Amino acid sequence: MQNYHTTVVNIFVKEQFLQEFKDATLFNQQSSVKEEANLRFDLLNSPEDNCHFILYEMYKDKDGAKAHKQTQHYLKWKEDVADMMAKPREGVPFIGLSI
Repeated sequence: MQNYHTTVVNIFVKEQFLQEFKDATLFNQQSSVKEEANLRFDLLNSPEDNCHFILYEMYKDKDGAKAHKQTQHYLKWKEDVADMMAKPREGVPFIGLSI
């Protein structure tokens, strides 16, 4: 069985930036799924709190996840959304056992 590197990122966005955040993150998502090591990249929005988002990212391995953080689209996203955050984003790593 192969173990996949998965990260669940909790993000809380300032309400005035909701659409800008969605646009920037969807661009990042669309670029990320083209990475060779990417298996999954989902953007989720809480139905109870429209300012709460989850990024669910799965890579073939830890190196693939590390390489993602060096891509131009990730670095642009990170810079573009920095001031949109209501609080620092929190990434929690998991080991994906299957897809």
